[in-house]
Amino acid sequence: MRILAFDSGIGGLGIVRCLRQDIPGACIDYLADTAVFPYGEQADDFLVARIVTLVGQAIARLRPDLVVIACNTASTLALGELRARHDVPFVGCVPPIKWAADLTQSRTIGLLATRATLTRSYLHDLRNRFAPDCTLVTYGARNLADLSELAFRGQQIPDQAISAEMAGLFSQPGGDAIDVVGLGCTHYTFLLDHFRRLGRPGLNWIDPAQAVSRQAARLAHRIGNITAKQQETGQAFFTALPEDIGAVLPGLRRMGYETARPFAERA
Repeated sequence: MRILAFDSGIGGLGIVRCLRQDIPGACIDYLADTAVFPYGEQADDFLVARIVTLVGQAIARLRPDLVVIACNTASTLALGELRARHDVPFVGCVPPIKWAADLTQSRTIGLLATRATLTRSYLHDLRNRFAPDCTLVTYGARNLADLSELAFRGQQIPDQAISAEMAGLFSQPGGDAIDVVGLGCTHYTFLLDHFRRLGRPGLNWIDPAQAVSRQAARLAHRIGNITAKQQETGQAFFTALPEDIGAVLPGLRRMGYETARPFAERA
């Protein structure tokens, strides 16, 4: 079983970590579009064209049995086009509104996300479809994606930096009633321990990485060849290698990758 996971940066590696547990023995290639990270600063039309091109090139080279789009922005913008172009099955990632609505007792759920995510119409569609009886309190975090990158590299994150972003959510109208918080960006998985430690007691924090991985595992079982162990664990590709590659490598190795490789884009 060969899987391709795609994200704009290192955030999707949290999903890879879950995939290695849920589909042991799979070869999981990872492609990070770091050349234009963060996606939230790019125009939608540009991103759709770029994502479709990059993922298409990766599919042609790596021949995966399954593709995981481990990025909220990429999933909502380009997943439909990718499915229309390729026969390989896809799994996407969206903010965990449905999961949060299933768990909340107060009927007030929180969502920490990037500012770009909160401007897109699909978020309102998710809320109307899965949580029409809930109050959705949102906050577009300014620094959490960058802090997540630092956490992945093993750097110390000041508590006050995390607390300030959390306060941005809980200070919103209705924030006091939140009992479930969904993470609306895959990067935030690397800050989950900080959220749980610094958040008020009784809060339920939802990381969509587990749900995405479980869905991928279900599809993998349908495809078959799930028990066949691959001789390789996969490769990690970057459209632009991080300048501090030495700080990134320990985290990559924890995810099962020996090194970072450049992904040569075709014109």
